[in-house]
Amino acid sequence: MPKQTSLKEKLRTIVFESNTPLGLHFDQVLIFAILLSLLVVVLDSIESVSKNFHTELSLLEWIFTALFTAEYLVRIYCAPNRIKYISSFFGIIDLLAVLPTYLALMFPELHALIDVRILRLIRIFRIFKLTQYMSEYQHLADAMAASRRKILVFLSVVLMVVMVMGTLMYVVEGPAHGYTSIPVAIYWAITTMTTVGFGDITPQTDLGKLIASIMMLMGWGTLAVPTGIVTAEMSHIRKAYRGEGDRACLVCMRDGYGFEDHYCSSCGSRLPPV
Repeated sequence: MPKQTSLKEKLRTIVFESNTPLGLHFDQVLIFAILLSLLVVVLDSIESVSKNFHTELSLLEWIFTALFTAEYLVRIYCAPNRIKYISSFFGIIDLLAVLPTYLALMFPELHALIDVRILRLIRIFRIFKLTQYMSEYQHLADAMAASRRKILVFLSVVLMVVMVMGTLMYVVEGPAHGYTSIPVAIYWAITTMTTVGFGDITPQTDLGKLIASIMMLMGWGTLAVPTGIVTAEMSHIRKAYRGEGDRACLVCMRDGYGFEDHYCSSCGSRLPPV
């Protein structure tokens, strides 16, 4: 006789996994709600819109707050490790998604002091909740994590280059042309290397213009290096994701799970690490 699945295990499958029809629909509804709630936050920041539709925007905000509160409580209820979930990145983001509205309700004096602008801005953190429901975000995060050492080495080389070139420009141009200190010259080198070039400081001497030209040409190559590193890692991880699909649950022995699956949709047990 098959083992009966408890309500907690069913909710865990729906909330934390998206490889079932109900889990997929749950994620789709939440993505739609997050995008709409962000639209409400943006419209509420426009004075004319907020003034004319204050009641409607407030009602929508409370609806979204109630929805995200219910989601947060359900996640706490069915999480395998509640403390770990609450203190995790996504647990904190889930809390920030609902906290501002309740703070404004419990402490009305905040409204008089700061017009709840800071609290309204905090609600924009809901956008990070989107990363929970799209595997592509996980692919990018894995690629960034895998290439972090290469990127750190690359950034250290860039830092050395801008320090040397900035110091050189300080010697060549000097305070008379706006390079009043080595930090200011390094700031110029950074903006030039990244091809931003605000134009607030420009070389005036021929040698300074030559150095600036070299820096700008180096900037094009500089932008390509981290892009290539991350792209290569993403290609590798994408192949790994594609190749996975034969992982099995050690408790109920159900197989067919991929790299991005963490819990068994049948018994709710945590899957073995890859």
